[in-house]
Amino acid sequence: MAEHTEAVVTLRVEDGIATLTLDSPGNRNALSAALVEQIHASLARAAADDAVRAIVLTHTGPTFCAGADLKEAAQGGMQQGAERLLGLLRKIVETPVPVLAHLKGNARAGGLGIVAAADIAVAPAEATFSFSEARLGLAPAIISLTVLPRIDERAAGRYFLTGETFNGTTAERMGLLTEAPRDEAAVEDSIRQLVGALRMCSRQGLIESKRLTTARGRRVLTQQGDAMVKLSADLFASEGAAEGMRAFRERRPPRWALSR
Repeated sequence: MAEHTEAVVTLRVEDGIATLTLDSPGNRNALSAALVEQIHASLARAAADDAVRAIVLTHTGPTFCAGADLKEAAQGGMQQGAERLLGLLRKIVETPVPVLAHLKGNARAGGLGIVAAADIAVAPAEATFSFSEARLGLAPAIISLTVLPRIDERAAGRYFLTGETFNGTTAERMGLLTEAPRDEAAVEDSIRQLVGALRMCSRQGLIESKRLTTARGRRVLTQQGDAMVKLSADLFASEGAAEGMRAFRERRPPRWALSR
C-alpha cells in the first residue's frame, strides 16, 4: 500500500478476535481501489496471526457498503474494478478463519456481495438492502457468485430484477443474513454471543470446518469468475450504464426508464 494512501480501513486484534472496520463514511464505504486494497491487506494480516479465531468485518457511518465507487467507474477502467471485486470476494471466502459481517446499517449492490461472502452475517431488522444494479443499466454479475448460493431462487428472481429495497427481516428469510435482530443493541448482543462461541473452538477446527462450508462457494468463484468479470466490464462500458450512472449522480430518472 502506498504511504500516501489515506487509511480507510482499521484493524484491531483483541482476545483472539480481529475487528476490521470500513472507515470511509464520506462515500458510504463504496468499493474504491483504496478500500478494497486495504481490506485485502487487513484480512491477510489478521489471518496470519495464529492467535486469531475469527474476523469481524464492520463499519463506521450508517452504511456498511454502498457498492461500486461510481466516481471511479465514471473514469473508466472497470475491468480492473471488476477484477478487484472478484479478488475481494475470493479473499473473504478463502480466508482460513471465519469472517463475520457485523452490519449496523444499510448495504447496497456490491456491499451485498461482501455480506454473502462472509461466513456469518448479522444486521438490524430495520436495515435496508437493494440489488440496485438493474436500475443503473447493470447487473449484479460479480456478486452473484457469492449471493446466489446463499439465497432462494424466488428471492433472486424478484430482487435482482426489480432493484426493490428490502429489510433485514426479509434478508434473513431469504438466506442473505444469518440473523436480523430487532435493533442495533440486539445485534451487538448477537455478535457477542457468536464471537464467544467461536472463542471456544480451536483454530484448527475452525479452519477445517470453514473449508467444508465454503467448498461450493470456492468452486463457483473459480469456475465462473472470469465470465462475470467480462460481463461486468462490458456492462459498465455500455451507453445504457453510462446514462444510468449519469442519472444517479444527477438525481433524476435515466432516459431509458419508462414512466409509471
